[in-house]
Amino acid sequence: MENQRLLLAAALMFVVFMLWQNWLEFQTKKHPPLALPVATAPGNASNPTVATALPGQDVPAAAPAVGAGPLALGSGQRVRVTTDLFDAEIDTVGGDLRRVGLRTYPDSVQQPDQPFQLLRDSGAEIFIAQSGLVALNNTPAPNHYAPFTPEHSEYRLADGQDTLEVRLNWVDPTGLKVVKTYTFKRGSFLVELNQRVENGSASDWQGSQYRQFQRTPPKTSNSFFGGGVITYTGAVISTPEQRYEKISFDAIAKQELNQSVKGGWIAMIQHYFLGAWIPNAGETDDFYTKVIGGNRYVVGMRGVVQTVPAGATGDFRTRLYVGPKLSDVLEGTAPNLQLTVDYGKLTIIAEPLFWLLKAIHAILGNWGWAIIFLTILIKLAFYKLSETSYRSMANMRRLAPELTRLKELYGDDKQKMNEVMMGLYKKEKVNPLGGCLPILVQIPVFIALYWVLVESVQLRQAPFMLWIKDMAIPDPYYVLPLIMGVTMFIQQKLSPAPPDPIQAKVMMALPVVFTFMFLWFPAGLVLYWVVNNTLSIAQQWVITKRVEAGTDVVAAKHNAGIGGKIAEQAKKLLMLAKRSLSEQLSGKRKK
Repeated sequence: MENQRLLLAAALMFVVFMLWQNWLEFQTKKHPPLALPVATAPGNASNPTVATALPGQDVPAAAPAVGAGPLALGSGQRVRVTTDLFDAEIDTVGGDLRRVGLRTYPDSVQQPDQPFQLLRDSGAEIFIAQSGLVALNNTPAPNHYAPFTPEHSEYRLADGQDTLEVRLNWVDPTGLKVVKTYTFKRGSFLVELNQRVENGSASDWQGSQYRQFQRTPPKTSNSFFGGGVITYTGAVISTPEQRYEKISFDAIAKQELNQSVKGGWIAMIQHYFLGAWIPNAGETDDFYTKVIGGNRYVVGMRGVVQTVPAGATGDFRTRLYVGPKLSDVLEGTAPNLQLTVDYGKLTIIAEPLFWLLKAIHAILGNWGWAIIFLTILIKLAFYKLSETSYRSMANMRRLAPELTRLKELYGDDKQKMNEVMMGLYKKEKVNPLGGCLPILVQIPVFIALYWVLVESVQLRQAPFMLWIKDMAIPDPYYVLPLIMGVTMFIQQKLSPAPPDPIQAKVMMALPVVFTFMFLWFPAGLVLYWVVNNTLSIAQQWVITKRVEAGTDVVAAKHNAGIGGKIAEQAKKLLMLAKRSLSEQLSGKRKK
């Protein structure tokens, strides 16, 4: 009974974990944070958007008002940039990176020629990268509302060309000029940005650069489970004190961040992809967050003030990563950036599992088969623990009729019932916890592998076989979830039935509950569960048969022993009878 309770608790804990995760994200999407009042900065009362979108209060009075409403994004000429990895657009208003399509990551299997749009400035979800300069004492400086002039309207990385520079110019009547240069490199998702100040004015210029992301929360899915497995979408920062810290949209709305950081980075992440501003090593920046109009969220960083003397030039350099969550690439880009591949608290287990998964894939060339072989290796690693568990279950199953009889006999006296049960366990040398403890030891590995399969962008649009063309989306025909439900049902039939009828009904309902949940899980994750359950069934069946066979042999020996004793006693009685009859006959003859 205790074994069944622990198994039931472990299963229910997993169900509650999945339901709670989906409910939290669903509530966040369904009830976004309330709109906050928009504050204005001195000299910008007519344009509250400028005040709230720029860091600090040093907003130039000459900044132009853009758009008709507080959420409007200004737009000018678009500069098209095409590389081997990017299909991007830079707007001349602010020199913002407004649209980025990832050419090596199609939008869907059905649209292989349509790049996935990571950054966009239109539609239901907005996600853009902005940068600019803020000067002291209201002196001129181009922020992300300033109009720039491009040198060309279209740039393309030619064959044999490894670097592509895109330049935009801003000129002030005082003689101050800023050249904003984006540098794209072949085979790299990392973009270099330099804002060069050419001070042709008569006085020194003092100012700092800022870099930020603006985005709206993801749209609400059509149903509670309709979006499949839900992962974190929102802001993330890294500091020397906190290597990886999530700042949700709700947290930004409740309290704005203002923190001085040396090193680190800021990012906006989502499932499989991210954008991250990365300062130079050793640079000190002020990290900040803001809310614009109640539904536009900003996370950014502002550097220290630099002085550019009259007649001199000054460079403000930074880097921008826009692309997939490739842990090995991110690790080489910035310290701790690989943590955006978020495995949760079990990263120390998940990372070796992912390394092993990649190694198997390098041999087999198919992520589905890699998952299958990884599952087999994990099963072999825990073979002895599983064997102990299944042997205990088999013994418990053997004792099930006796436990049912004891429950009927002592059902009203729980103390007596427990005493008799413990005596039975001791007599039969059965550990009631032996079936559950080995399973509990394996749970952290299973959860870590769950996050590996959920977070790995390598599984996105990776085909397996037959009808499964994308391991990262649910099985379109629900075949794998139904097979998984059947395997769970078979496992229950091989396990001892709980003496308590209520527990038995709950256990019988679990395969249905899990099948319903897994209908919306990624096919790669369901494949793992199907293979794991199938191997468990095979192992459990073999061990159960061995235990039952061993029990039959012992019983046969026991019965043979009893039969021998009975035959021996019968033989003695027969001899006594013969002797008695012989004595009686001899007595009659004497008479």
